[in-house]
Amino acid sequence: MARPANEREDIPLQESVDWLKGSSFARQRDASTGATSSRNMNQSEKADSEVSSAPRDLPRSAPAAAPPLPPPTGLPLPHVQVHALRDPRDRTVNRKLRGIHIFMITISGILGVGLYVRSGSILRIGGPGAVLISFAILGLLAWLVMQCIAEMLCIWPISGALVEFVRTFVDEDLAITVGAAYWFTYSIAFSALISATAGEADFWDPGKPILGVVIFFIIPLLLIIFNSFGVEIYGFTEVVGGFTKLAFAFIIIICMIAINVGAGPGEAIGTKMYRGNIFNHDKDVADNWTVAFFICLSIAAFAFVGVEITAATALEARARPQPGGHGPASISVKFSATWTAFIAAVIYFLGGLLMSLNVRWDDPGLPRASWLGSPINATASNTTSGQSNSGFVLAAKQSRIPGLDSAFTVFLLITALTAANTNLYVASRTLFGLTRELQYGRWWSPTTWLAFFGRTNNYKVPVRAMFLSCCLLWVPFLYLSPHNTPGTAIATLLEVLSEMGSVGCVMVWACECWAFIRFYRCVWRHRAEFRADDRFAHVRRFDFVDDDDRYPWRGHGQPFTMVLALAGCLFVLVIANGAALWKGFNKTPFLSAYLAPLFFGAFWVCLKVYRYGGWRNVEWALADLDDVDEVKRKIMRLDDIRFRATGDENDVGPRGWGNLWGLW
Repeated sequence: MARPANEREDIPLQESVDWLKGSSFARQRDASTGATSSRNMNQSEKADSEVSSAPRDLPRSAPAAAPPLPPPTGLPLPHVQVHALRDPRDRTVNRKLRGIHIFMITISGILGVGLYVRSGSILRIGGPGAVLISFAILGLLAWLVMQCIAEMLCIWPISGALVEFVRTFVDEDLAITVGAAYWFTYSIAFSALISATAGEADFWDPGKPILGVVIFFIIPLLLIIFNSFGVEIYGFTEVVGGFTKLAFAFIIIICMIAINVGAGPGEAIGTKMYRGNIFNHDKDVADNWTVAFFICLSIAAFAFVGVEITAATALEARARPQPGGHGPASISVKFSATWTAFIAAVIYFLGGLLMSLNVRWDDPGLPRASWLGSPINATASNTTSGQSNSGFVLAAKQSRIPGLDSAFTVFLLITALTAANTNLYVASRTLFGLTRELQYGRWWSPTTWLAFFGRTNNYKVPVRAMFLSCCLLWVPFLYLSPHNTPGTAIATLLEVLSEMGSVGCVMVWACECWAFIRFYRCVWRHRAEFRADDRFAHVRRFDFVDDDDRYPWRGHGQPFTMVLALAGCLFVLVIANGAALWKGFNKTPFLSAYLAPLFFGAFWVCLKVYRYGGWRNVEWALADLDDVDEVKRKIMRLDDIRFRATGDENDVGPRGWGNLWGLW
């Protein structure tokens, strides 16, 4: 039976008291946290403190929360009810994603065209050695980054987790910038993957009218519809798509092994491509192999964009109270966050190895830089039937096994489409997390317009945010232009927008590592205070021998891991991305490498000036993590976000097409 929008939900205490430890609902029993200086509060936290006496989904005149709980006496807990406060119905989502859903969503996001197309670009620029080393190093970097993100995510699997971590431990304005960059990354990636699908479909030369109608209009429309009918339906499609992609990867690897040993009319290749020097490089791109390798690192970074998708799914993951009370971590989130990067690195390394064994590094069919890392073959301005941007399709074609190149192309088409579906999901959830807590004001206020996108439909899907995330769907139609050839303005625009997405994601990685470093130092500095207060047992990171250890999960190799992760991200952003300019200035690689940092850096500065009411009033200080009371209040806020945004599975809004599309 549907529950009214603002009714409290009763949860038996004995089933949830351990899960609620550390949240503000349990903390109401103790008023000893102290007052917090308003000077150190960011604006969103001020709003939280101002309305702390009444839940957000009730009017200010609503009755206050339940009276504080009595101090523990050692006696058995009575059978009472705890009122868990929730946000309004149209600002919540359902927790219906299981571990298999989260894992497959992340796999679908990371196994896109990066392996099948970008690996060919790396081989052409830096030779076989660059393929192996760049995928290995970027796989390690992705794993290091996820060690940082996963540790915080296991404590707080919340809406807009990547934004909230930076907001809490670094800077609120930087957090908004991170959210905007992350949303843009997946919004433009959605459009870029649609364009990549058209590029692979050109293998059969269907004609631009077919591409425009089917690839650029019908398919995106179907993806939008699938994403509108509840997260359980979306999760099922991702499970099917994820298993399909893993099966395709397995089949392609087996076929590449067969090609190498001599299957089909061709002779065995073996290690012929590795005889002699494997550290070749394209002299038109770089003067030496080291510079070419740095460029390849930048290209390989695009392939690993998506390892952090688990953070976008965390709010909709099933998270039940654990009998042992060992913190609020969801096993599904923990597994996906800690293992996906490793699995992707293994697949990329093995696939890159087999591709480089079967294709010469200087094969004219490989995609060359047009300029940097673009999957556009500079030797053919107009793609014709039988040509592909993928080194795997090229190897299948050269093997002369009938139909194998067409089969590989079908695999790539499905891979790109499922990745586009995932990117649309991530973009919509990111925008929803950014705007969910905004309130309506005067109609001309920017906050009012943004708050419109922070609501869900009757299926608890943020369809308004999803529609806005499709705002860049005009980009793929540029692919149909007759002037879309290497070196033209259209080709440059397509490439720069695509590269901005990958660069923006690495920027987000760097900010998350910075947030974890500050979190790590914070819990170390205040470990004594947390040890004395059982309400913060879930952030006692350094109580390794405690029999009642409630810290959900500890990353490997800390604190060295977090330092290496941040250093690696900065190296990719500053050194590797700029290596393409060392041979000579070119506008395309310059814009691809530095437009995103320049744009979002300017956005961060302008946001600070606007929010502080002028340049002279701007405070450049980071979040205050020295005051233990301030830190406790920040942790309370993260705990509250976790519980407030979880919708009641029995709370179903009125049916109808208008509510499906979020019109009311």
